[in-house]
Amino acid sequence: MEIPKWLERRYDSLWEEFGDSTFRFEQASKVLQEKNKDSEDQVNVILSELRKRGWLKVDFDPHDARKRIYKLISKEKIISEILSINKSTLTRGELESLLKKAADLIRTRVDYTFILILLFYKRISDKWEKDYERVYKEALEDGLSEEEAREEAKNAIYHDFDIPEEFLWENIRKDPARLTENFSKAMKILAERNSELRDVFENIDFVQFTSSRENTEILRQLVELFSSQSFHDVSPDILGDAYEWILRYFAPQKAKEGEVYTPREVIKLIVKILDPQPGESVYDPACGSGGMLIISYKNVENEKGPGEADKLFLYGQEANYKTLALCRMNHYIHDIRNVQLFHGDTLLNPKIKERDRLKKFDVVIANPPWNQDGYDENTLKKGEFWRERFKYGFPTKQSADWAWIQHMLASADDEKGRVGIVIDNGCLFRGGREKSIRTLIVMADLIESIILLPEKLFYNTGAPGAILIFNKNKPEKRKGKILFINASKEFEQHPEVRKLNRLGEKHIDKIADTYKKFKEEEGFSRIVSLDEIKENDYNLNVSLYVFPEEEIEEIDIAKEWQELMEINQELNKVEKKIEAYLKELNYGENKEQN
Repeated sequence: MEIPKWLERRYDSLWEEFGDSTFRFEQASKVLQEKNKDSEDQVNVILSELRKRGWLKVDFDPHDARKRIYKLISKEKIISEILSINKSTLTRGELESLLKKAADLIRTRVDYTFILILLFYKRISDKWEKDYERVYKEALEDGLSEEEAREEAKNAIYHDFDIPEEFLWENIRKDPARLTENFSKAMKILAERNSELRDVFENIDFVQFTSSRENTEILRQLVELFSSQSFHDVSPDILGDAYEWILRYFAPQKAKEGEVYTPREVIKLIVKILDPQPGESVYDPACGSGGMLIISYKNVENEKGPGEADKLFLYGQEANYKTLALCRMNHYIHDIRNVQLFHGDTLLNPKIKERDRLKKFDVVIANPPWNQDGYDENTLKKGEFWRERFKYGFPTKQSADWAWIQHMLASADDEKGRVGIVIDNGCLFRGGREKSIRTLIVMADLIESIILLPEKLFYNTGAPGAILIFNKNKPEKRKGKILFINASKEFEQHPEVRKLNRLGEKHIDKIADTYKKFKEEEGFSRIVSLDEIKENDYNLNVSLYVFPEEEIEEIDIAKEWQELMEINQELNKVEKKIEAYLKELNYGENKEQN
């Protein structure tokens, strides 16, 4: 299995020192501390990651069974094994092709959730069998009999989830006539045995799915389609991307039903700006399928390695049970375990508390429902902690945008909290109660930057949307100021959906770099004082402060004049021809009259 650059550098340091000779933890720790300044805890993570990826062999120390000895596997052997595995392992393209066939099977007749649940079930089942084989082999090597080794390998401590053998994928598949019954039974048993899967399996109804003969056949074909491949060797990154592919593929259809899918490029931008760090907490109060939390994790993993990403504390709340189930599956598929997810209406019943108070987080990030109705003053006052959360005022019943913003601000750590929200552009300039709340938040100097996004980025609306960045601890040079960024022209054509645009990598980098450097660029960004905003009656419409420059075409006056003269000459020739035709016509008419 391939490894990231940060881990390969540690491998190279160890190989340079030990080659294919055995070594102990203390020796590895000394080398990595001297060459990479790694702590003892980091060395544990490094050795664990190398072992998981097949680059390191671990055995018991013959002199002390409580300790381990390590031996690196040469790159030559690793490359040979990778080439061998790649012949049988599912690639990203092959997996997406399989899912495209599954999508074509269900079309609009069946909810796409069933593709996701089958993908998830196949993955955990294949993983169970792979872990079973590994433990069985190790148990035999340790001297257990075949029967004892089989029983040992079934022990739940060796598996991510407790799955009875009769409900493994291949065993369910053996009886095509009872697929519906067996899947339904399996979901019920797994939910009972694995509390963390309750949200996932309790909301899937295979009996309803196969209510017609046509759908029964679709289920059979889906099972056979997924059975054609093994998922146990597919990396979490590839499998996670495949899961996201399904969400993205069905996003235009689900948008018509009110479901919101946030483009991952928009999330990458907001995560890059907020820059969550190892040891920090990240909270999404409207987490949906989990994109904000997953990309926060992946951002740290890509920059600093999985060991550091595992130090992030991830929290989310979602009001829709079905969407929360998708979120749980999405995190598992991405191999992210350090996440706590809660069900409930965040604006009325925030579930994440600390000592009977609203829990505070380092990073709060969300794309809540835009202009959500039904949350006026009377309604919000029925919720918990309303005095703490809505101290700047209550919005109208027509739009909860500023209720979400206030909840997120109240949830941010008072010393170092950063908040990023993707929201409707209209909340920046609407009047009435929204203006009153906006005015107080501007005066509190909490807004650090406002970014106007391009049009047609989102599946459910053509409106541009905006990103608002808040900071509870603004640097001294940024106090009393807001950086306005007009990114309305920063887009490229969406490669899959003809009517949509998307942010490209160069656009994400440009916007994030402008924010981090807090710099001005003509027609793109401008630093505005709170005094100027006050003069504009607390209107935060980005185009009021910075407007993209229109490209001015340089004109060659002499050339243009010459072309104009030539056009006039041509017109004169045409006029003379027309005049001659008219004379001939008049002559002919006069002759006939005579």
